[in-house]
Amino acid sequence: MDRDDVCVLLPTLDEAETVGSVIDGFRDEGFENVLVIDGHSTDGTQEVARQHGARVVEQSGVGKGQAVREGLTHIDEPVVLMADADGTYRPEDAESMLEPIFDGRAEHVIGDRFAEMEEGAMTRLNRAGNRIVNRAFATIHGRDLQDILSGYRAFTRDSVERYALRSDGFGIETELSVECVKHGTATEVVPITYGARPDESETNLHPVRDGANIFLTLYKLAKTNNPLFYFGSVGSVSGLVGLLVAAYVGYDFLVNDISHEALAVVAAAGIILGVQLVMFGVLSDIIVTVNREQTRRLEELAEQLSAGRESAPSASPDTDQPPRGTAASEDDGTTDHGGEHDDPGGTTPAEVGADGED
Repeated sequence: MDRDDVCVLLPTLDEAETVGSVIDGFRDEGFENVLVIDGHSTDGTQEVARQHGARVVEQSGVGKGQAVREGLTHIDEPVVLMADADGTYRPEDAESMLEPIFDGRAEHVIGDRFAEMEEGAMTRLNRAGNRIVNRAFATIHGRDLQDILSGYRAFTRDSVERYALRSDGFGIETELSVECVKHGTATEVVPITYGARPDESETNLHPVRDGANIFLTLYKLAKTNNPLFYFGSVGSVSGLVGLLVAAYVGYDFLVNDISHEALAVVAAAGIILGVQLVMFGVLSDIIVTVNREQTRRLEELAEQLSAGRESAPSASPDTDQPPRGTAASEDDGTTDHGGEHDDPGGTTPAEVGADGED
């Protein structure tokens, strides 16, 4: 593989001040195929992108996630290099991002922004939120990818086509990370430089609203990747609340001789619901584990069959065997015409019929 097999994907929304320099940076690095998927910008982003040689597609929906999903449908190259168009990611890091894929070590590469972050590139609130999200991801999904919210990624188109991507907003990076773990995609994390946004460029990220959506996406995706956590966490809270209410009811009845029938029912319901949810989470986790193993085996079998078909030698015209139904005699050079065979003794079928009647 080389740079001709790579398409640079840039989702944009009102990035006219920076998109031109970002496109030029990638083209200077040897990437001629740059796709800008624009979310109805009003500042001339599309015109600037075209002037700098990018292919521009106007987004049919809204949100970064929808832009990425739609952009993938316009890409035919086997490798996608995704970045933001705000000038925070360095095109010079593209080589290190693509190296694991070109070497066959990985199908998905994440750029770690925290490896070398310039001063002022991220607020304290955003930095704290990123740390919490990364820790929660490692706890819920069992793998530490260091910077799951990084927008600088490289991946093969074949790998991403297996993913069920549904996010419309900034949860797309979280969804990509979860799908990598869910499908066992070979993933590497490489250090990159993360710079501050230029003064004339404004961010489209709303820390509180988008942060809440990211946490919600992270939890919702646990349903199919870690159902024990998804159901068990709610079940544990329900059971704990039920136990606390039951403790209060028991204490008030034993000490003050006051009964709380309604609260007793609530406590019992909370405990029963909690136990049922935990049990359901355990059963779901077993089902998911078995299904994942069967899917892995089927994928391995499909790869083996595909490799077998590719390695099977094709017969050349000179060595083809004669089709079935055609008799070729290599001993006497005679050929069967019309289905009649020459008799070794020179007797024709008519003579045999005449002399050999019973």
